[in-house]
Amino acid sequence: MDGTANQDQDAVAAASDDAALKGYAVDTMGIMRSLPHRYPFLMIDRVEDVVRGRSAVGIKNVSINEYYFQGHFPHVPLMPGVLVIEAMAQTAAVLVLETIGGPETVGTKGVYFMSIEGAKFRRPVSPGDQLRIHVAVERNRGTVWKFTGVAKVEGALVAEATYTAMVTDRTKQI
Repeated sequence: MDGTANQDQDAVAAASDDAALKGYAVDTMGIMRSLPHRYPFLMIDRVEDVVRGRSAVGIKNVSINEYYFQGHFPHVPLMPGVLVIEAMAQTAAVLVLETIGGPETVGTKGVYFMSIEGAKFRRPVSPGDQLRIHVAVERNRGTVWKFTGVAKVEGALVAEATYTAMVTDRTKQI
């Protein structure tokens, strides 16, 4: 093989690496194939910019019709901070399941919270907001994954946390 062929192979590899880093999207139906959550506890509508093993961005379109606004708080509706954290966890779960097997893991693997550290809430989330949940893998060892999550509305930080989760076999009882 001559030097030109090697350069061509290197260029193809670099282009595919660039494409992989651009990520892809998972729609609501794809999320529902991966996660066992359903309304009213499915906290994300879409996952964008999925880069397997690295990061993803969850999208939650916050509507006045959300069940929790009936009591939190009727005259000043605010999305509970713990549900913002749950949206981070669901985004991370989709990222993990996409990373370890995509469609092959549907219904067979589960991702469960182990710990939440340094959770901070910076700004309220209200009806009409689009919550963008940026999650990044800090590390993973075997079945345990650690993430950083940052939630934003219109570019402004609303919440952040570091958390760990474990991948389990959903076909067996916990």
